[in-house]
Amino acid sequence: MLCPLISIAQSTPSYQDQYQLHIKKASKPVKIDGVLDDAAWAEATVSSDFIRKYPNDLVNAKRRTVAKVSFDDNFIYFAFIAYDTSHHVVQSLKRDGGHETNDAVGIILDPMNQRTTGFFFVVNAFNTQTDDQLDGTSQPLSLSWDNKWFSATKRLADHWIAEIAIPFKTIRYSNEKLKWGLNFLRSDLKENEYTTWTRMPINFKSYDLGYTGSLIWDNPPPPTTGNISFIPYVTGGANEDKENGEALKGTANAGFDAKIGLTSSLNLDLTVNPDFSQIEVDQQVTNLTRFNIFLPERRTFFLENADLFAGYGIPPIRPFYSRTIGLDNNGNRIPIYGGARISGNIASRTRIGVMNMQTGRKDEFASQNYTAVSVNQGFFKRSLFRAYFLNHQAFMTASEKAIKPMDQYGRNAGFDMNFANLKGTWSGWISHNQSWKPNINDKSGYSSFGFEHNTANFGFVLDATNVGTNYYTDMGYVQRIENYDALRDTSIRVGFKHLFTEMTYRINPKQGNILRHTFQLSNYNVHNPNNTFNENNTEFSYRFEMKNTSGVELSGSHTIVDLLFPISFTDATPIPAQVYNYSQTKLTYSSDIRKKFNFAAGVGGGTLFNGTYQQIVTKFVLRSQPLLNLSISFEYNKLKFPGNYGSTELFLIAPRAEINFSTTLFWTTFVQYNTQRNNFNINSRFQWRYKPMSDLFIVYTDNYFTDPFFKNKNRAIVFKLNYWLNL
Repeated sequence: MLCPLISIAQSTPSYQDQYQLHIKKASKPVKIDGVLDDAAWAEATVSSDFIRKYPNDLVNAKRRTVAKVSFDDNFIYFAFIAYDTSHHVVQSLKRDGGHETNDAVGIILDPMNQRTTGFFFVVNAFNTQTDDQLDGTSQPLSLSWDNKWFSATKRLADHWIAEIAIPFKTIRYSNEKLKWGLNFLRSDLKENEYTTWTRMPINFKSYDLGYTGSLIWDNPPPPTTGNISFIPYVTGGANEDKENGEALKGTANAGFDAKIGLTSSLNLDLTVNPDFSQIEVDQQVTNLTRFNIFLPERRTFFLENADLFAGYGIPPIRPFYSRTIGLDNNGNRIPIYGGARISGNIASRTRIGVMNMQTGRKDEFASQNYTAVSVNQGFFKRSLFRAYFLNHQAFMTASEKAIKPMDQYGRNAGFDMNFANLKGTWSGWISHNQSWKPNINDKSGYSSFGFEHNTANFGFVLDATNVGTNYYTDMGYVQRIENYDALRDTSIRVGFKHLFTEMTYRINPKQGNILRHTFQLSNYNVHNPNNTFNENNTEFSYRFEMKNTSGVELSGSHTIVDLLFPISFTDATPIPAQVYNYSQTKLTYSSDIRKKFNFAAGVGGGTLFNGTYQQIVTKFVLRSQPLLNLSISFEYNKLKFPGNYGSTELFLIAPRAEINFSTTLFWTTFVQYNTQRNNFNINSRFQWRYKPMSDLFIVYTDNYFTDPFFKNKNRAIVFKLNYWLNL
């Protein structure tokens, strides 16, 4: 498998000879006001003739877009002229609204030009900013990374203008690099059209780093000096915990984050007594599986260059999962005293990451130290060798060590090799990971290999994995290694071997109202460590997408499982451990997302183990562009099992109201009623961005039981004030 991948990785020609844009230094600083009357823009090289990327990649854009670029000693500047009507589709004024549902322009920037990391900056027609770091794949954006940059837009009768200034201190680069990877994109929602500067195949995301053109520096970019950002904060508030018998009490706190540029491409991040009270609450989901679910990291400190640590493994198995830091074994928060992280490039194709975090003791949970080290080395055009070491150390008393010897420490190390051709149509991987725990000597590894092929019409994925029963990840996440025994109320570790295959076939009609037909077939086969059968799941789906953004999907699945331990979805007798066959189907419809009122709805049903299953899912969205967004999500699941195994009805209702007073003033209220978790949550957050990246937050949260209904668990109100200071 590896030999042809190596050959492919070396043989593909580069886009960067075909698409080139030279950058000239501005004679005077550019005023960011959305008016392109600065001398720099008259002198700048122009890029136009954008190519359609979606709904197909066959023709030029319907409406013209012009892009320009310039720089001075402090900023790299971009300007866009997007020819349009006077009507624009903008879903929200809230930061990180993205480009896929807004009329917007964007910049894909790869300063190291290695196609492994980059930056993504987007501005919509109402000057709402979106930014993120790119990790060299076409995976969906997290939009969790935020940094300081400046923009302004102006809307005119037949076009709109965006003017952008990105501080060199915000991005990581080497001033010895005279060729950067660059692409531009534009989303025109009225036409349901996405266009890019370079020709981007329809089967890849618009921000894929494998299809960038060249930004050519006739003179080296300026070196960054004195690149230090200091972000102090103060908080205050009050909280009451009735569930644990704690009376109303006041709270106050203070701390800071700092970003220090060691070089133009290597950064030191520091945090002291971090506070994450302003982070938006997780979106709850109904879990009808036998295993824990994976929730994304939202805390700011862990996000820059997060792929250095979090990219190992595959989605269900991650050796490093930063949400484990700052939580005890039951998922309760513990204080974080501070941490430090060095990340970035030490050579053009070599990235490193070193992180250390220290937490405090809380009740019987000892203080913990977490260390992570990662090295990435690029080779060929778009391939990567990576290695890591993780260490988790608990500071326990002698008696605690005797009672819980396995909690003393956990260590992990591993490597992977990722091969890819320049176009990204072929990729392959091979990895091995090892863990160390007290008194564990065998079955403590995790290995995998696989490959993927992706073209406009056809896709194929294969992954083979072996996880030992004693593979522990104190700082990671393994989805199915912990098996809950509902009869004994305990979890049992069982390793597994799996083979996952998935085939996708797409038909892209050139005419008519249907944009695309997508057929997908997948199979997930699992065996126990002794090679006995455990589970087989086969799924098929068909989806057609309309040119007006609406779509319909029909899916079905069949599962055979040799249930190892009793499981229960009700309060009745657990379902016994034996072999089960069950099947499910689901039909969903989503309407035109460009409309001020849009919705999605789905119905599903079938069997689940030895019972029956019915599901209804809906989401309604109403917006008054772009100031008000109202939505409500509803999920209903009815489970009925025979005899004394019981039945239950699960409700998840989540209304949300978002008021955007401007691009700097927001009020969001999120309510979640979840009977599966017996929790009714209210979270209301006011945010005033009084200066770029400097905020005042006022957050109110309240939690109640759903049974007994509306009995209060806890409530709190907190304010947080931070200030981003560049030194």
